Amino acid sequence: MSISTEDPVVTDVAAAAPDRPRRRPALSPSRAADYKQCPLLYRFRAIDRLPAPPSKAQLRGTLVHSALESLYALPAADRVSTRAGTLVQEEWDAMVVSHEYAADLVEEHEREKFVAEAQSLVASYYSLEDPTRFDPESCEQLVETELDDGVLLRGYIDRIDVAPTGQLRVVDYKTGKAPREIAEAKALFQMKFYAVVLMRTRGIVPAQLRLLFLKDSQILTYAPDEDELRRFERTLSAIWTAIRSAGETGDFRPKPGKLCGWCDFQALCPSFGGTPPEYPGWPSEPTEVTA
Repeated sequence: MSISTEDPVVTDVAAAAPDRPRRRPALSPSRAADYKQCPLLYRFRAIDRLPAPPSKAQLRGTLVHSALESLYALPAADRVSTRAGTLVQEEWDAMVVSHEYAADLVEEHEREKFVAEAQSLVASYYSLEDPTRFDPESCEQLVETELDDGVLLRGYIDRIDVAPTGQLRVVDYKTGKAPREIAEAKALFQMKFYAVVLMRTRGIVPAQLRLLFLKDSQILTYAPDEDELRRFERTLSAIWTAIRSAGETGDFRPKPGKLCGWCDFQALCPSFGGTPPEYPGWPSEPTEVTA
């Protein structure tokens, strides 16, 4: 494992709308992290699907991700830093029109600064990679697979690169700072999740997992091996088993901790004197999986 230059990005910006069409219950990196942090938080987000406004940091992360995705939709020669800066503004203008929460979250007098901060993060990307020198296989790719015990894994990968030799590289953009060494395992959880899905769907162990931290221009790279990923599959199965067990009874207990102060659902949490809504039951599984 090596550290070089960058920071963390947030991809889950808006909470799912309660009326959004149901899909077969699946485990994603973000929902696994929710359950590990607090089972009740998982219930509120994945089962009750309570709406929660995004933070400005999450909104900025989404803006940066959108700009980088649009950047790679351009011909390689056009992916210069000045064009990337204009893409941030274009993506923000589109976001304000299509997402009401964006305009509500960032007031008019703050928007120029907000966009400039996102442009600065995108500019720092160019100290880490030269996007004019390669073409990724895909950006914002939905991936799914099923483990041997029936656990469905689902997630979106920021970028997949394929070398002429066929080697895979999984890339994730982070808009925060690189984690300290003690937090590296948590940062790599998401990447190992994606590596498992690709190993199962393509029969190839990714040669490199790469996290690009834009805030401080750091890179965290990791080379997994098959035995490690097989062990990680068992970890994911254990998390899902715990979730399903809680889902059968509705016993999603709160797990108070230092992150409670950032929780959008504190008013509904028994640990803070709140009362959760009536448990709606584990979501029924449709006969077909929809995208």
